[in-house]
Amino acid sequence: MTTDLILVAEDDSDIRDLLTVTLESAGFRAVTAKDGHTAARILEVARPAGLITDIRMPAVNGLELCRRARLDPANRDLAIVVMSAGDHGDAGLSAGADRYLPKPLSPRRLVAELREILTERGRIPAELPDAPSRLSNQEVDRK
Repeated sequence: MTTDLILVAEDDSDIRDLLTVTLESAGFRAVTAKDGHTAARILEVARPAGLITDIRMPAVNGLELCRRARLDPANRDLAIVVMSAGDHGDAGLSAGADRYLPKPLSPRRLVAELREILTERGRIPAELPDAPSRLSNQEVDRK
């Protein structure tokens, strides 16, 4: 089980809470931000292993947050997953994200993608077993 810190940047409190519970049930520690400006400050101070961000957020959007994160050499190994209800995959990847997931998203897929990135970067061992997830079959719906 990993204890890597993951930052969830999402303005929708229901989705933010669901992602937090999902990550914690998978063995991660989660910290949250409801806007991009707060998320940028957390990235500088907490130095999480991963960032899960919505593209559409107040203050600083998820694309700008990705760009800023990638400019900081301390975030060289940061795993970034962007998510959006729109079709913004190319923009997210161009901004520096490792993966793009459309909403509604599967919490199980999110954890799998995050683990894959962290494993590629040597942050978690490849033989890490899947942690049980109480939310494995739930979907996140935008309001």
